[in-house]
Amino acid sequence: MELFRIKKDIPFMRHARIFNALSLVVFLLAVFFLVTRGLHLSVEFTGGTLVEVRYQENADLDKIREALKKGNFGESLVQNFGSPKDVMIRVPLLEEGDSRRQGELVMELLAAHAPGGALQRVEFVGPQVGSELVEKGLTALVLVVFGIIIYLSMRFEWRFSVAAILANLHDVVIILGFFAFFQWEFSLSVLAAVLAVLGYSVNESVVVFDRVRETFRGRRDLETTQVLDHAITSTISRTIITHGSTQMMVLSMLAFGGETLHYFAMALTIGICFGIYSSVLVAAPLAQMFGISREHFIKLPPSKEHIEGEVIHPEPDMADFR
Repeated sequence: MELFRIKKDIPFMRHARIFNALSLVVFLLAVFFLVTRGLHLSVEFTGGTLVEVRYQENADLDKIREALKKGNFGESLVQNFGSPKDVMIRVPLLEEGDSRRQGELVMELLAAHAPGGALQRVEFVGPQVGSELVEKGLTALVLVVFGIIIYLSMRFEWRFSVAAILANLHDVVIILGFFAFFQWEFSLSVLAAVLAVLGYSVNESVVVFDRVRETFRGRRDLETTQVLDHAITSTISRTIITHGSTQMMVLSMLAFGGETLHYFAMALTIGICFGIYSSVLVAAPLAQMFGISREHFIKLPPSKEHIEGEVIHPEPDMADFR
């Protein structure tokens, strides 16, 4: 399906060095912020207190968040679960010795600023559980990355595989760099968004490189740079349809999903934008830099001495026996 078709190929590869330099600068900045500032981990990773509250009517989550901010619980996670009347609150651990009173403090704040709630249960999540979540989250991320590396290695010629792998890792590091620079809260939902972006970006790279491979085999009159330009240009309509529809859904979550989905949608928004950029303007220039050419996809015709799989030896010259 195509909304439009561009008849003349856009010369993307003419500016390949500029794109590579820009990507390298952004990537290094993301690594710098990750090392110097680090990620602002949520209560799910650092440990805290879980408080469940039930209201007689639908709970006003904004009032609950404002109440917790007034009590210096600004980094709390507030969300519905089960029904609009049930609220789950995660608050960070206070100083040592005060954690037992956190449930009582939360209910006092709610009674003063968001009344009508009844305490259902209080559970304490220690830092050990938080560190276990960090370990399992990183394990999931590493396994996904290795799975993508294996898939791309089997799917494409190694030059394409390496280019696609670097482009996808580029997206992940940049998302994490944004969260480190702005100190946005990094939660399990954000980790899920990062994993989703990995698969999303891989799909775009596969589509572009599949078209490059088809163009190499079908258009003998084009050079490598022209093949890359033609492949990217011919997939632009598909890219706009796919990413445009996905981005509309993500922006809807960002605008109307509330605080619970805010950073999840933010990570997806950044990932989608850089996923398009990396698949088109990072992976393709890298493949060109690695020396991809038509000979890597087209088998040479058999020589005259090989017919139907058998080697035909030339008749010996009788002068050799004289």
